[in-house]
Amino acid sequence: MDGGKGNFMEQHHHERSTFSGKLGFVLSAAGASVGLGNIWRFPYLAAKYGGGIFLLIYIILAMTFGYSMIIAETALGRMTKKSPVGAFGKFGKSKWLSFGGWINAIIPILIVPYYSVIGGWVIKYLVEYVKGNTQNLATDGYFSEFISNGVSTEICFLVFALFTVGIIYAGVRNGVERVSKFMMPVLVFLSIVITVYSVTRPGALEGVKYFLVPNLANFSWMTVVAAMGQMFYSLSIAMGILVTFGSYMKKDVSIEGSTTNVEIFDTAIAIMAGLMIIPAVFAFSGGDPDTLQAGPSLMFITIPKVFASMGLGTPVGILFFVLVLCAALTSSIALTESAVSTFQDELKWCRQKSTLVVGGIMIVLGSLSSLGYGPLGFVKIIGMQFLDFFDFLTNSVMMPIAALTTCLLISRVIGVKKIEEEVTLEGGSFKRKKIFNFMIKYLCPIFAAIILFSSVANAFGWISM
Repeated sequence: MDGGKGNFMEQHHHERSTFSGKLGFVLSAAGASVGLGNIWRFPYLAAKYGGGIFLLIYIILAMTFGYSMIIAETALGRMTKKSPVGAFGKFGKSKWLSFGGWINAIIPILIVPYYSVIGGWVIKYLVEYVKGNTQNLATDGYFSEFISNGVSTEICFLVFALFTVGIIYAGVRNGVERVSKFMMPVLVFLSIVITVYSVTRPGALEGVKYFLVPNLANFSWMTVVAAMGQMFYSLSIAMGILVTFGSYMKKDVSIEGSTTNVEIFDTAIAIMAGLMIIPAVFAFSGGDPDTLQAGPSLMFITIPKVFASMGLGTPVGILFFVLVLCAALTSSIALTESAVSTFQDELKWCRQKSTLVVGGIMIVLGSLSSLGYGPLGFVKIIGMQFLDFFDFLTNSVMMPIAALTTCLLISRVIGVKKIEEEVTLEGGSFKRKKIFNFMIKYLCPIFAAIILFSSVANAFGWISM
């Protein structure tokens, strides 16, 4: 398509937007994958579930389960040139096919509002570091006081959400691809700078060893379950994103080459995030396991305390939260793009109308999450605040089901042979074909079912994670 024609004639529904080439797809898909899942979620899960042994299991799963799902979703999107609902619907009108398409499509619509709330928190911390309030951010109770202040959290959330919507409004190449091409190199550069600074702190070497060297004594079944769950979040599989981005991919771009680049890029950033955070916290706490296992609060409570104890705490804090903001934005853009694409395909709306409607949904659902720790704190769903509930519903319930339906679609309806033909189109390689076939037919559905059962059982207290 002609990249110079504004929004690429999106009003003509037979003419679909495309990425400019392999680089556009790789950076956009990597941007989708590299987000808060890597920089916020990965380090605290790695710290909690055994450090090096968690990392080893995660890498093995990413190279097998993750690889297979990325290939399957991208090929499905490019083969059909549709977002998830249309992609599933192309192969039949049965109820389970319709359900599989819709659950993949609804997930990003539910994730991006609460994701934008956390993005708003990142904006708040970045602004405070720029203002020089490093010591204030490190005080006990600062974070809980901030998120319980409805006005402050809502303003930060709206700034983040509107910025995301504005980029999506601009189109695939003018918005999604252009921003990804700018932000991803910035993200990589900042990751390297902060990682080098973190691992060279006095006492940080023990933290590096804990994170990189597998110790079988730290292994548990929940290490495997946590690594599997993180893989969904980190690689952006079972969210409809890769189906949508695959539908924008040109036929002469290698699917395996592109997805391998995304896989390596994402895992490298996750490892660097671990090296940014775990050694610094290790050095700060003297290796106290309770500090390492601070969980979701690691980035907003523990890390500011670490920065406050450093000589260069303010500039490092600014760089760190710029990095996190870039990561959060690239992922929120991808999530929103997937949602907008569904509205365009299924309701035949133009990009502008679809974007505005998705933006409205973001603001309504996001406001519930934003105010859920403050003015709406009294409202709980199965004992959870809105943000925690939406996170549980999407990541622990819907995404494993979405993965399961995708595996069944590929193995039972389309056939792995069709996927192979799409991947090898125009001389494309498929070096891990045997792994893909085995994983999609047998192990991926089993893994998805295990994650679903373990996560739900943990939420209701049947087992402890």
